Amino acid sequence: MRNRIWLIVFVVFVVGITSYGCKRSVEEINLGAILPLTGGAAKYGESAKRAIDLAVAEINSKGGIGRRKVRIIYEDSQALPQQGVAAITKLGTVNKVPVVIGAMASSVTLAIAPVAEKNKIVLISPVSSAPKISEAGDYVFRNCMSDVYEGAKMAAYAFKELGLRKIAILYVNNDYGSGLRGMVESRFKSLGGRVVTMQSFDQGSSDFRTQLAKIKQAKPEAIYMVGYKEQILILKQAKEMGITQQFLGSVMFEDPEILEKVGKAADGVIYTYYPFDPAGEQELVSQFTNQFNKKYGTQPDIYAALSYDAMRIVASAIRRGGMSPGRIKQALYDTKDFPGVAGSTTFDENGDAIKPVSIKTVRDGEFVWLKMDY
Repeated sequence: MRNRIWLIVFVVFVVGITSYGCKRSVEEINLGAILPLTGGAAKYGESAKRAIDLAVAEINSKGGIGRRKVRIIYEDSQALPQQGVAAITKLGTVNKVPVVIGAMASSVTLAIAPVAEKNKIVLISPVSSAPKISEAGDYVFRNCMSDVYEGAKMAAYAFKELGLRKIAILYVNNDYGSGLRGMVESRFKSLGGRVVTMQSFDQGSSDFRTQLAKIKQAKPEAIYMVGYKEQILILKQAKEMGITQQFLGSVMFEDPEILEKVGKAADGVIYTYYPFDPAGEQELVSQFTNQFNKKYGTQPDIYAALSYDAMRIVASAIRRGGMSPGRIKQALYDTKDFPGVAGSTTFDENGDAIKPVSIKTVRDGEFVWLKMDY
C-alpha cells in the first residue's frame, strides 16, 4: 500500500513538472536576431545586442507581451552574407520564429531577405540602409534611414547651406557605399552641382593615396566620404598629402575611435546623423541612456538606439497584431509616429522608416550638432 502511495506521489510530481515546463514554453515568445557578434563588425553587433537585451528586460519586467515573456535567440552573421543565410534558415526551420531583428550590414540583409520573404518571417533591420532593401520584399522592414533619404539630405545641405558646387566622392565598394554614392551624385547634380570624380576602395583597405591623389588633382571644393574604420586612415593620409578641402560624411562617421586616432584632422568634418543625443533631456532618451549606462558602464551609440527602438516596435506590433507573421507585418505597416529614442518612426509602403535627419560636425575634438532636424 505504501509503495502504491509513493508511486502516485511520484506520478503527480512528474506530471506537475512536465506541465510546468510546457506552461513555461507556452508563455515564452521566441524571436530571432541576426547580428555580427564576431569578426570585424562585432562592436556594432554587441552594441545592438545589449540594447535589444535591455528592451526585452524592460518588456518582461512589465509582464511581457500578453503575459508571455519574450526570449531572443541570437545568431552570429559575422557580417557575412552566407552566414546570415544559414542563420535565418535555422531560425525559421528549427526555432520557427515569426520575427527576426537584423541584419546590420546591408549585404547580409539583402542576402537573408529572400529567405524571410519565402518563409513569411518578418524581418526588421535596425541599421541596413542600402536602397535595394526597399524592394526586398513585403515582409522586410528597416528602422533606419534609407541611403536614398540620407544621401539626398547631405547633397541638399552641401549645395544649399554650404554653397558647394564641385564635390568628389570617396566610397567603400559595397552595397552601403554604392547606395550613398549613387544618391549623393544624382541629387547633387540635379541641384546644379558637379561631381568631379568618384573613387572607390575595398572594405578593410589601408592605403588610399592613389584615390586621394586623383581627387586632389580634380580640385573639388569638398570630399564626400563613405566608409567604416577606413575613414581613420583616409583623414590621416589626406592630411599628409596636403588635402585641405572640406570632408563630408555619413552616419558611420560618428565613431569615438575616429576622434581618438585622427585627432585634429577630424575637426570640421560635417556628416548626417539621427536626432539621437545620449545627453538629451527627453524622458524616453534619458531613461534609455541611464539604464544602458547603469547596466553596461558605457554610453549607448546610434546602433544601440536603433536596435532598442526596433525591439520596442516589434513588441508593439505583436501586441496589436498577435503572433501571426502576417498580422505582425500589417501592424508594422500601420505604425505611425512611433516614439523612439532615435526619433519617431513611420513605415512607408516599402517598409522603409520615415525618420528625421540631423546634421553634425566635429569641433575641438567633439561631435557637435549643427541642425537637429534638417
